[in-house]
Amino acid sequence: MKLENVILANEPGGARWDLEVSDGVLQSKGATNAAPDAPSSLLLPPLCHPHVHLDKPYILTCNHGLSAHHPDYTDLAPRSGSFDEALSNTSKAKERYTAQDVYLRGSQFVATSYQQGVTSMRAFVEVDHVTGTLPLQAVIRLKQDFSHLVQLQICAFAQDPVFSTGHGQENRSILEKALRDYGSDIEALGSTPYVESSQEDSIRNIDWAIRTALEHHVHLDFHLDYNLDSSAAFLVEPVIRLLTEHQWTRRADKSKTIVIGHCSHLSTLPAQKMLDIADGIRQQDLAVHFVGLPTSDLFMMGRPTDEQTAPHSRPRGTLQVPSMIRDVGLAACLGVNNVGNAFTPYGTGDPLQLACWGVGLYQAGTVDDAELLFSCVSSRAREAIGLSNTGYGGGMEKGTAWRPMLLVENTKTMRVPPRPGCPEVPIPARQRVSIKDVVWDPPESSLRSVVSCAHACQTNR
Repeated sequence: MKLENVILANEPGGARWDLEVSDGVLQSKGATNAAPDAPSSLLLPPLCHPHVHLDKPYILTCNHGLSAHHPDYTDLAPRSGSFDEALSNTSKAKERYTAQDVYLRGSQFVATSYQQGVTSMRAFVEVDHVTGTLPLQAVIRLKQDFSHLVQLQICAFAQDPVFSTGHGQENRSILEKALRDYGSDIEALGSTPYVESSQEDSIRNIDWAIRTALEHHVHLDFHLDYNLDSSAAFLVEPVIRLLTEHQWTRRADKSKTIVIGHCSHLSTLPAQKMLDIADGIRQQDLAVHFVGLPTSDLFMMGRPTDEQTAPHSRPRGTLQVPSMIRDVGLAACLGVNNVGNAFTPYGTGDPLQLACWGVGLYQAGTVDDAELLFSCVSSRAREAIGLSNTGYGGGMEKGTAWRPMLLVENTKTMRVPPRPGCPEVPIPARQRVSIKDVVWDPPESSLRSVVSCAHACQTNR
């Protein structure tokens, strides 16, 4: 394919290039021959979902009516919007799953994500006594069917307890069997220690997850400390301690990471405590990455209780991702978590939209902030799930292996319907020439496309 008159966002100076790619290699790179006033396209690293639940998208906007294989979930729409309600309604939804339903909703999400510029994702799939491996088998099909477009990393996930309650042991056994039977398609193990009935069982959950991940040579991913209660048990420290005791750094493959998602409890801690946590992670040389999930966290956290008398002063809790990176030195990124279900009943799941929201959420409005927020849904997100960023940076020269990238296309003018009886007046279009100029567009927009050597350039324009 040929890309003409493109700006490489990671190269300084705003130079414009003509690129030619064949056989997966950059064959030529030279100054563009385009006219000086011709609109340039902006070539960016692709986007990444580091944390999505691929068995649960679009439950609230489901495909019921297509056939008997697609259940109706409309009675499970949020009423209070609470976390407990979301857990309960999602458990009821899982009882209605069919293989066709999970595959269709998942394929709709993966296809939408690809259109938005996503080329990699970590997909959580619940495996327990309710679903068995039905969702897992459907997502394995998705992984195969979209393998030419999206690098889909499956995380076998224990949303429900694996030690406490009457189904704990059964849940654990089913998940362990899934790791044995489908291990070649599973890249990560995830669990939710805070759903256990006691602090003791939460610690057992963490210990089991670490041991099992090491046994099966997979990444480790925790949903952790999802609260804003400064007096509640804090599980990040036991995770670090148990990783150290199990000698994760020595025993795990160097490419395997430990991801901690949500963890809104961290937003209640004083600065020194955060620095202590970061020091503990660095001292043990642990590949720990935190994933902030603002779209879910802000919907769930800080809800008023019956005893609360001043709800207008309630906190809005999510990880302070830019500060964690810059001030504390932790590895962190951003993810969308859920789309169209009781945990996040809104949004399209667009990572660029999430990065743009971060400008206001984190009061991050500088050029450097824009580049950091973009990295949080791109390179930092890829690093969190253990993927390489080689080939996406600046300095691409002839002979460089070509990787799928995100093309933001500029036009010379905008056109709107004229007033009746008046001639059309073209409006000069704003040109997007760097990351700070990239804003969110609706998914139906033609301005974004994922460019890969597997597709002719004309197909993407």
